[in-house]
Amino acid sequence: MRLLVLGGTEFAGRAVVEAALGRGWEVTVLNRGRHAVAFRGTPPGPPSPAGVRTLRGDRTAPGGLDALASGEWDAVVDTWSAAPRAVDDAARLLADRVGRYVYVSSCSVYAWAPPPGYDEDAPVVEGASPDADKTDYARDKRGGELAALGAFGAERSVFARAGLILGPYENIGRLPWWLGRIARGGPVLAPGPRELALQYVDVRDLAEWLLGSVERELSGAYNLISPQGHATTGSLLDACVRVAGGPGVELRWTPAEAVLGAGIEPWTQLPVWVPAGSDGYDALHSADVSRAVATGLSCRPVEETVADTWRWLREIGGSAPQRPDRPAVGLDPAVEAKVLGLPFVA
Repeated sequence: MRLLVLGGTEFAGRAVVEAALGRGWEVTVLNRGRHAVAFRGTPPGPPSPAGVRTLRGDRTAPGGLDALASGEWDAVVDTWSAAPRAVDDAARLLADRVGRYVYVSSCSVYAWAPPPGYDEDAPVVEGASPDADKTDYARDKRGGELAALGAFGAERSVFARAGLILGPYENIGRLPWWLGRIARGGPVLAPGPRELALQYVDVRDLAEWLLGSVERELSGAYNLISPQGHATTGSLLDACVRVAGGPGVELRWTPAEAVLGAGIEPWTQLPVWVPAGSDGYDALHSADVSRAVATGLSCRPVEETVADTWRWLREIGGSAPQRPDRPAVGLDPAVEAKVLGLPFVA
């Protein structure tokens, strides 16, 4: 297979490149060249690791796609999450020279708030446009879907509607924050209940499904997260304690009411967690993923995701990269200490 990845050096794009190399595919990446990457399993070698052809271009600049003026590929994988216009430009340029457009979309495209157990037929947000400038995340992602659909048609476009993505290379900071916090040790505010079911996808499992969608010649939309019950808040944080637990680490399970009563923001200040029964919980952790599972989605154990993310963090010195267009996550230690009734020592 000949694969074109738009981006390919950060998080999902990087995982896709490594998965494709592992399958022996020919990989071309188009990016701005701002991140030096040694893809796992291949030796680094400027200007590109073995097996990867690198093209330079900035999708937001005039002429930024000139490097793609020629060439043919079996599929393109696009993880873009800003102005849909960039997807529209790329899709129209490539429509006659690429077999399938695989777009990493988001469950955020569904109209708020989706009901528990929603599937791919749930209503999507209104007001999205394929050639729009940046609006908001949900409409940008839906606009990207419409852009791919307009250029490639329903039979040659795939929309992987991902939810929470975790794993090595994460540049949002959610799992890295928990690992870093637990590595510091001491009592840790753990938002209850511990048996609360989580849905997420390991970025490598997402990548494998994306490539499988090309091999299977799939089309249409798929909710791309683990089945409910694959992990819980307890199994996630227990795994963090096992691999990264610092001196005296202790998970202090705290009722959701007490967490919310302290003014702590779910999802951002306590990453991954949202309280049961809320619209946010239903949207993030209650999707029907049977269509993705039936077409090859396989999810590794949460313990493996956590251990491999911790290993990667240590390899890069302990601090995860942070996307500049996403806010930092995590809880102020002083707030945590106050909720736990502990003295705070700066």
